[in-house]
Amino acid sequence: MVSDTAEIGIFGGTGIYDSELLQDSKEITIETPYGKTSDTITIGEFKGKKIAFMPRHGKKHSIPPHMINYCANVWAFKELGITRIVSPSAVGSLKEEIKPGNFVLPTQFIDFTKSRKNSFSKDGRVIHISVADPFCPELQEIVSETANNQGLTLHKDCTYACIEGPRFSTKAESRFYKSTGSDIIGMTLVPECQLAREAQICYVSISTVTDYDVWAEKSVTAKEVMDTLSKNVQTTKKLLAKLIENMPEDFATKRTCSCEKALTEAEF
Repeated sequence: MVSDTAEIGIFGGTGIYDSELLQDSKEITIETPYGKTSDTITIGEFKGKKIAFMPRHGKKHSIPPHMINYCANVWAFKELGITRIVSPSAVGSLKEEIKPGNFVLPTQFIDFTKSRKNSFSKDGRVIHISVADPFCPELQEIVSETANNQGLTLHKDCTYACIEGPRFSTKAESRFYKSTGSDIIGMTLVPECQLAREAQICYVSISTVTDYDVWAEKSVTAKEVMDTLSKNVQTTKKLLAKLIENMPEDFATKRTCSCEKALTEAEF
């Protein structure tokens, strides 16, 4: 067991490689049964709360989405005693009304990934986790209220199509993903969110829209994504700061959600 602890974990997505929030911070490395985490973990304090931050692609954005060690990352946060994970990420839009620069609060996902280790199940331990509602309702409510108070455009009750990557979609694929009823498309939500559920950690995703996917007959490039992200990074960090500040102090001991009981009746 590690000696350091934290209450809230943040997985920094594309463009967010340093939270810039933490005081009295230090970097630590945690050994996991699943191998190395994406990078060192920065632990510090913000508004009296212990926070752990890890860039899921690494500080130099050197890890593509399909090669992220999601099991190691989530396991390390669990080892730190984290009970809440906030996960900002970059996504493309599959709906005209969801515009670049907007924020999205997904409530469902459709998994189109192909080769990722997506469970802590192993020989002798089979986990049939329920992800009918994949995200923590308490954290979603806090995100919604915080975004509204900051005057941000936040689309709620949305479905995230998660693809393997690292390439972007063909036009045919993009039109197919749009036809499924998905609202946004990205590459990192799965299996991160379901591993958090298996670890009985409350998890919420905050998606920043960087572009219209190619269904809209507009090309998508990495440069376009980064240009939009660079404009929104500070807005995202301000949202994270206020979100953390708004989280109740007794969240870990007085959770009304069912996230901490996710393994009840999930194992044979």
